[in-house]
This record gives sequence, structure tokens and C-alpha cells, in this order.
Amino acid sequence: MASFKDWFTEDEDDIFMGSPKSKFFDVSREASKEVVEDEWDKVVEKLAVMEMMLSKGKGPEFDLNEEIKNFVFENEKEVNSMKKGLYVELTGEIICRLDS
Repeated sequence: MASFKDWFTEDEDDIFMGSPKSKFFDVSREASKEVVEDEWDKVVEKLAVMEMMLSKGKGPEFDLNEEIKNFVFENEKEVNSMKKGLYVELTGEIICRLDS
């Protein structure tokens, strides 16, 4: 039996299991439009708050997009791992709301 770690790090091209990203899109296509829109609104709100927090107190020359690109370049492996985790989390949020 495969462990959770195996599923989380599985081959992105595995047609039987799929990646966390592909599972998210599978679930989001099947869930109600209202549930998916509501969950995306929560993600955008969270992103807005994080951008405001990161930019607070910085001068007009501060370029958040450039900072993000540099961070991704320097931490690509960790960022990709975090993205997978966030896809799993968001998929779980949508699935939990399917019965409500």
C-alpha cells in the first residue's frame, strides 16, 4: 500500500494517480461553481493580505513581483513542495463542502 508521502511525491505524469494539481482541477470541475468561486475568493483575499503585509513599509522602488521571482529562483524545490501542499489543502476544502 502506498504511503501518503508516496502520493505527495508521485510522478506528475502518472495517469492513474495524478499530481496534487491535477487532482485539484479534477475536483474543481466536478464541484459546484459557487463552492469553487467561494474558495478562490478566499485564496485571492489571502494573497491580497500577504502582498499588503510584505509591501508595508517598503518604498516606492519595492517590486514585489521581482522579489517573488528571485525567491522562486533561489528556493524552487521548496516552493514547488509548498504549491503541492496548497493544492492538496484547497482540494480538501472543496471536497469538505461538497456535502453542505
